[in-house]
Amino acid sequence: MNYIKIDDLKYAWVFRFKQLPISEQDMQLIKPMAPARCATLWGQFIAKNADHPDFIGEADWPGKDDSWHDKGNWQNAWESDDDSLPDEIADFLDWQGNTTVYFCNSRKQVIETRFDVFQRCWKNFLMMDDGPILIAKKKKQAIQFFPDGTFRLGTMP
Repeated sequence: MNYIKIDDLKYAWVFRFKQLPISEQDMQLIKPMAPARCATLWGQFIAKNADHPDFIGEADWPGKDDSWHDKGNWQNAWESDDDSLPDEIADFLDWQGNTTVYFCNSRKQVIETRFDVFQRCWKNFLMMDDGPILIAKKKKQAIQFFPDGTFRLGTMP
């Protein structure tokens, strides 16, 4: 089994938050991965030894300063009435709406969706802002989000 039910996700409430409603169609496309698949994807694309973004060291690409080249603030856009991604993020990403993306919280929690769904629901996803890294299938761009309301833009090797 590659996925778990969204109701079995530890933070499922972020996708049911009444002030940030998600359409049933988008809910069907938000797919938390099963633990074994999370671990595989995390180990292959994020970090070999660290289980959480807080513990990633320089041996893995997210721990290297030269992997990241720009920073910005997501909190102001999150608090606004505008549902659009912050301009710096939207300008940085050249992903099509149907691009498969992975919201990587930890080795134990990765959520797969499409980029257009992430764009519509990013405020829900960022209720989980403890350093997650957003990556996309067959793309090099990456974004890491921090609890202080900032993000950094980077490139995977």
